[in-house]
Amino acid sequence: MKKKILIAALTGAGLLLSSAAGGHRALAAEPTPTPAAVTINADPALWVIKDADTTIYLFGTVHVLKDNIKWFDGGVKTAYDASSEVIFELDTSDPQAMQSVIMKMAIDPDGPTLTQKLGPDLAASLDKALKEAGIPMAALEKFEPWVVPVVMIGAVLAKTGYKPESGVETQLTAALKKDGKTLGTLETAEEQMGFFDNLPEAVQIAYLKSTIADLPKTGPMLDEMVAEWAKGNPEALDALLNKAMTATPELEKVLLNDRNVRWADWVEKRMAKPGTVFMAVGAGHLAGKNSVQEKLKAKKLTATRIPS
Repeated sequence: MKKKILIAALTGAGLLLSSAAGGHRALAAEPTPTPAAVTINADPALWVIKDADTTIYLFGTVHVLKDNIKWFDGGVKTAYDASSEVIFELDTSDPQAMQSVIMKMAIDPDGPTLTQKLGPDLAASLDKALKEAGIPMAALEKFEPWVVPVVMIGAVLAKTGYKPESGVETQLTAALKKDGKTLGTLETAEEQMGFFDNLPEAVQIAYLKSTIADLPKTGPMLDEMVAEWAKGNPEALDALLNKAMTATPELEKVLLNDRNVRWADWVEKRMAKPGTVFMAVGAGHLAGKNSVQEKLKAKKLTATRIPS
C-alpha cells in the first residue's frame, strides 16, 4: 500500500476513523503551539441533481481541517441554506456513542496480543514509532491491527493542527442544529467500523506496516490533499487518493466502490420524493471513475458541477 491510503479515510474512506483519531489524542503528547496561520478561503467542488420537484446537492467533505480554512460560504452556503435536509455518511455528534462502538469492535480481549500478531520485527518498528509519538505500546496490545493506524494518525493530527472539530461535518452539524434542519445518514457507526474490522488480518497488518513507514509524510500529504480540495479540484483528489487504492483491491472495493454504488442507489430513491437535500460525504467519493456521479449516470441521473 502507498502512503496515500493512510489519509484516504479523512476524505472518503471513513468518517468514524477521523472521529476515532481525534478521540485517541489523549494517548499522544500535547501538540506544540504554533503561530496563527493565514486564512485560506476555500472553494470546494459542489454538484447538483435536479428534476421537477427534487434537488439534491452533492458536496465533498474533508473530515478534519485546520482552523484557518474557511469554506462555508458562497455556493456551498447557498445550497445549504436552500436545503431542508442534510445527509452525512453517519452521525458522529455523540462522542461517547462513537467511543462505545470503537471499543466494542476494535478490541480483541481473548485473542493474541498485537505484538504476537505482528511478529518481533514489525512490533519493534511499531514500538519505535509509537515512542516517537508519545504513545505507550502497552496501551494498544489488545487492539486489532487496523485500529493502530487510527491512533497514529490521531497523534499526527494533534501535532499538525488538523482537528475533527474543525472538519466539515462538525461545522455543518452545528449549523443544522441551529437552523432546525433534518439530519439523515447513509450508514451506521457499526457499519462503517465494520468495513475496517472485517478486513482480513493480513490486509490490516499491511495497512499498519505502510502507516509506520510513511507516517512522517502524512502531514505534508494531508496539506497537499486539502489544498486541492480547497481549489475544487476533484481530478487531483482522485489522483492523490483513490488511485492509490488500486494497489489493494480489497480496500478499493469495500471502502470506495461498493459504498458509492449504495449511495447512488440512495440518491435515485430520494429523487422520487419532493424536496431539497444537501448531501455531504467524503470528497474521495465524488472523484474519479468510480465516483457517486459516475454511478448515477447508469441510472440516467446527471450531477452537474456548480461553478465556484
